[in-house]
Amino acid sequence: MKSILLIGLGRFGRHIAEKLYELKHQVMAIDSDEGRVEAVLPFVTNVQIGDSTNEEFLASLGIRNFDVCIVAIGDNFQNSLETTSLLKELGAKMVVARASRDVHAKFLLRNGADEIVYPEHQLATWTAIRYSSDHIFDYIELDDDYAIFEVYIPKHWNGKTILELDLRRKHNINIMAIKHNDKLNLNLKPDTKLSSDDTMLVLGHHKEIQKCFHI
Repeated sequence: MKSILLIGLGRFGRHIAEKLYELKHQVMAIDSDEGRVEAVLPFVTNVQIGDSTNEEFLASLGIRNFDVCIVAIGDNFQNSLETTSLLKELGAKMVVARASRDVHAKFLLRNGADEIVYPEHQLATWTAIRYSSDHIFDYIELDDDYAIFEVYIPKHWNGKTILELDLRRKHNINIMAIKHNDKLNLNLKPDTKLSSDDTMLVLGHHKEIQKCFHI
């Protein structure tokens, strides 16, 4: 369990709060809008209504006590930048800041952010890849070259074993798991048979996966 400070409770921040609640972390949520604060009350340990660009207000929260500080402000970049800088000055261990453009990310990193997240960019990429192919069910980008894809098992692979397909040697792709009725099977063996009714999680280079599955 981690202690997390979440600043900015718009739609993105609220979704983060709900997920952290599911993961059973301790969350203090901050926003200057009373309505937004009230909306996350069921999902957080504590809330404060206040201005995150006010150094005195932030200092009163005990920034050094949080394992992670997430700046989820999306409607005012200046506030996001000032908040990020203040958090680091006050001794924040880890600051994760939201950015919508590369230029924003550069300024945030220069002013104290340890990591950057691009919710709109990442969702746009996922949507484009997911819905431009008939074979992809889900997609997680690991870096510029590698990703994990959840793909439909081709019908002509039905009944074949992992050993027979030999994807690692032929395509440099690793089968990580098979999903059947929304349940993952991670205990794969060379004689594990595939079914075209299932999906599978594969790890590999974008180009290799695209070539193998004709994406």
